[in-house]
Amino acid sequence: MYLFNRIVSLSFIFFATITLVISSAGASSRWDGADDLAVNPLSCTGSGGGAVASSPYDGGQPSGASNKAGKQISLVDVPKLIGIGYFNATSLGMQQAAKELGNVKVVTDGPTEANIDDQITFIDNYITQGVDGVLFAANDPVAIGSVLKKALKKGVHVVGYDANSVPEAREWFVNQAEFNGIAKSLMDKMADEIGKNSSFAIVTSTFTTPNQARWIAEMWAYSQKCYPNLNWLETVEAQEDNILSFNQANTLINKYGDELQGLFGMTSVATPASAEAVTQANLCGKVAVVGLATPNGMKPYVNSGCVKSVVLWNPVDLGYAAVYVTRAVVDGKFKPGDSSVSAGRLGTLKVVNGSEVLLGPPFVYNLSNVNDFDF
Repeated sequence: MYLFNRIVSLSFIFFATITLVISSAGASSRWDGADDLAVNPLSCTGSGGGAVASSPYDGGQPSGASNKAGKQISLVDVPKLIGIGYFNATSLGMQQAAKELGNVKVVTDGPTEANIDDQITFIDNYITQGVDGVLFAANDPVAIGSVLKKALKKGVHVVGYDANSVPEAREWFVNQAEFNGIAKSLMDKMADEIGKNSSFAIVTSTFTTPNQARWIAEMWAYSQKCYPNLNWLETVEAQEDNILSFNQANTLINKYGDELQGLFGMTSVATPASAEAVTQANLCGKVAVVGLATPNGMKPYVNSGCVKSVVLWNPVDLGYAAVYVTRAVVDGKFKPGDSSVSAGRLGTLKVVNGSEVLLGPPFVYNLSNVNDFDF
């Protein structure tokens, strides 16, 4: 058996003590998650992406930042949590960029659970200690805003990646892929596997996690437009916890039985946990698992044939880009109103949505390539 065999008995005890809110998300009513922002579903045909309409810069600016153009700078990276493969990969990319640039030092630190209060405390402590820049992946887009604005007021540069804050609380956000692009890729993969008249459910972290909430909202819009007969059964929270993610997936399997043909995992924890639940239920080939995850976590399930494809981007490149963006900002080579920024081995990255730097389109890992990656 795979990763979870040794904890199955504890899993059900643990789950019995913790009940999370479960949100029904039928295809006929919009799933808003953490916000009610407008959705923009892509075309039902083609690979998606397309041109993004330009908009004015809407980020914040530091007050009285020291002139450190070309000089050594110290950055702290505070992701949602530390100790999982995804953020180990973004941290690796940051160290690669720092080594290439030669005048950047990056320290990654943060909570061991995806807790916004703990994340705020970490950032606040580093502001007090004194750093030139803060890199972050937000657990909550609004709650994190006050401490990031505090950093800006103290002249500290602030750049987000992976999960955004409110725009005015940071200068730039490095977006791994457009929300509607991720949504299209996920929904297309699921429809390919289970057909256009089947039923699916979603395991996510929390309803307030900004990137996942936006992806799910866009998935709803795209499915309404392109797959109106797909039946959206339920969306459940599982934090960023392996055991809870497994249990939530298992509960969905038991609750819906033959009605459930597909499971989406919206995190690098939820997707392998869902695949493990399907594997242990002997439902490989009957319940499709499609989601966002790192290759290493999904290799056993892709190689066994239980999972056909995993949608993501290269998180190493995401962390790498965040450091290059910050260095360019400090050097005065990347300013509000610019349409692109140079990012080392990644070449030129374009600016979208006013103050976002786009890494690129999502990437699909499958049996033909998953073993070529190690993160």
